[in-house]
Amino acid sequence: MRMARAAAAACDMNAWLLIAAINGFLAVAAGAFGAHGLQGRLDAHALEIFETGARYQMYHALAIGLAAFAARPESGFGAASTAANAAAGFFLAGIVLFSGSLYLLALTGARAVAFVTPFGGLAFLIGWIALAWAATKVA
Repeated sequence: MRMARAAAAACDMNAWLLIAAINGFLAVAAGAFGAHGLQGRLDAHALEIFETGARYQMYHALAIGLAAFAARPESGFGAASTAANAAAGFFLAGIVLFSGSLYLLALTGARAVAFVTPFGGLAFLIGWIALAWAATKVA
């Protein structure tokens, strides 16, 4: 039973590390695209919005990687691993909602997507709280 839980925790860790790596890659690609591909196509304010989305995507790609390590089998099972996995999930939701809405706003000018941005920010905050909770549960 203990080995099965260890294998499941390692799988969670590997999945979150993969998601972190993909988001890190996408954040770098978005940053480069914003700096080089969108220069002259968007006004300065739209470029700043796009860059903010890429920056927060990178911050939280790294945070997902951090949460993955907090969820590793050595950290124990139960509350710490559960909270770390929840943190990673909230960070991913924040990336989709916060960064995604900023990308759409910058590229399309559709102000309607801006109502989603605060929910992404809230997901980021909840993710950091969950990661802090995980830190208090590590034996």
